[in-house]
Amino acid sequence: MKNIAVIGAGTMGNGIAHVFAQTNYKVNLIDISQDSLDKGMAIINKNLDRLIAKEKITQSDKEATLKNLSTYTSIENGVKSADLVVEAATENVDLKLKIFEQLESYAPAACILASNTSSISITKIASATKRPDKVIGMHFMNPVPIMKLIEIIRGYSTSEETMNVIIELSKSLSKIPVEANDYPGFVANRILVPMINEAIYTLHEGVAGVEEIDQVMMLGMAHPMGPLQLADFVGLDVALSICNVLYEGFGNPKYAPCPLLVNMVQAGKLGVKSGEGFYSYAGGYKNKEVSGQFK
Repeated sequence: MKNIAVIGAGTMGNGIAHVFAQTNYKVNLIDISQDSLDKGMAIINKNLDRLIAKEKITQSDKEATLKNLSTYTSIENGVKSADLVVEAATENVDLKLKIFEQLESYAPAACILASNTSSISITKIASATKRPDKVIGMHFMNPVPIMKLIEIIRGYSTSEETMNVIIELSKSLSKIPVEANDYPGFVANRILVPMINEAIYTLHEGVAGVEEIDQVMMLGMAHPMGPLQLADFVGLDVALSICNVLYEGFGNPKYAPCPLLVNMVQAGKLGVKSGEGFYSYAGGYKNKEVSGQFK
């Protein structure tokens, strides 16, 4: 596999493109918005400069990485020679189904189609194609250039060959692939998001304040970031979407999103991306010492 297409130039998409390009794969970064592509490339540039400053790569490594990257606003043009497509669009099932319908039309027959979804059924996504054996989940962790884990999700019809190819590919990125089966939230978010939701309930019910809840989890449980600050970083809209996937998927009231989370999303308080969530980010990250590792 040499040619990789990444759909979506946002936080996850530009990070995925960065990692593949730095590992000497040819990468087409695709987004319908040229502005998003420009912002994504600017972030990749900035992150490469950080790696140079930390003496983890050289200037020539940066130049080689950028040389491996091309941008497209057309899915058709961007995936026509791809060996692997990684979809990293917004966590919206209808959008993902629409993208995979297009990929079925435009990607080569031998191309593997992967989704970076953090909770949506791979089996459902695969139903939009005529190659469900070649559809798989590749759930990268944020920030992609730093975090080692890739959650590899096997859909109902994902072939053993596809699994093996993606596992070996993940290892080539110096990542650690961990297999999971296709159930709501997979492993990471089935455990993480209910914890975040419970932290929001703890705030909602007046048990403790925002900083107190985060301090208990950081100082008492050795978490690098408290659940409320982490929710801000992930995006409260994303946390709500995953809560709803778990709630609808299992039909269990324990997964119901906290009313406070619902209200904050409706009010546009989405965390870092909107400048305000449980903390205010008007002047940048609330705690640079804690948050720096997540940039």
